[in-house]
Amino acid sequence: MNVLILSAGTRNKVVEYFKKELEGRGRVIATDCSNLAPAVYEADAFYLVPRITAPDYLDVVLDICKKEKITGVLSLIDPELSLLAKERERFLAVGTTPILSDYDLVETCFDKYRMYELLQKMQIPTGRCYLEKEAFYRAVEQGEISYPVFVKPVRGSASLHINRVESSRQIEVLYGLHEDLMIQEYMDGQEYGADVYIDMISGKCTSIFVKKKIKMRAGETDKAVSVRDEKLFELIRNFVETCGFRGVIDIDLFEIEGRYYISEVNPRFGGGYPHAHACGVNIPAAILRNLDGLENEAGIGDYAENVCMMKYNEIAIRDMNGVEIVP
Repeated sequence: MNVLILSAGTRNKVVEYFKKELEGRGRVIATDCSNLAPAVYEADAFYLVPRITAPDYLDVVLDICKKEKITGVLSLIDPELSLLAKERERFLAVGTTPILSDYDLVETCFDKYRMYELLQKMQIPTGRCYLEKEAFYRAVEQGEISYPVFVKPVRGSASLHINRVESSRQIEVLYGLHEDLMIQEYMDGQEYGADVYIDMISGKCTSIFVKKKIKMRAGETDKAVSVRDEKLFELIRNFVETCGFRGVIDIDLFEIEGRYYISEVNPRFGGGYPHAHACGVNIPAAILRNLDGLENEAGIGDYAENVCMMKYNEIAIRDMNGVEIVP
């Protein structure tokens, strides 16, 4: 069994976890469009590929799947998820299973306003959102919402171009600078993150790990502590199973006055997944069991509370003599 990790970037730990689980029975292959992506050097083999927007990108990846006899493929970046989901049948045709949810769900996650509409339809608490700034201004006048608010891209990732704003003047400036923006209610509460796995065979949620975020840096969790809450577990389980998610997803939530609100849903490994893994929530192992044709048993909340994660910087050094550097 061989696994292909696309756009590995700096996610060294995810590559390491799959290598450990596959030891003796398979290989981990990694790709990136830069040979300065440190995670690729943790893999058993590395392919330098075009950017995902290149017209031949998909053909290059499918050729890797055939050459390396890849059993399962996943990506670690948002923009690539829709491509994988949309072309699922082409991957299956070469014997490779894309490890993610179906195309419509992936697209809904990437489009924050569509996700807002879905959560509203499901009557799951979430922050109010507005596509048109005029509709937001009317809501302010009617007392439905107040400043501060977030202005962010409808379709975006890595917390790019997200701004907290305090006035209509700031909104006008941002709408003049960028297209495809939305306004989201500022949720002033405790933030949580959840690493979730939904069995690809049964469709049942088998793992949920929740962390209370203590400090954020550049849009990612810098410090966090593990927590357990049966009410929150039930909210997440009902949400992911009702929607029909499959594989690993990362969910951002807020707690405000004892009520949980879902903020964002990312159908991939979250940047804070190593916290869950260190606490015994082994999602790579669950993925490999599914690729073996086996269902996973439920183990929601099977981890210790009050285990802290503290990120710190590390570097990779590699001699690139004789190799063209692709930044």
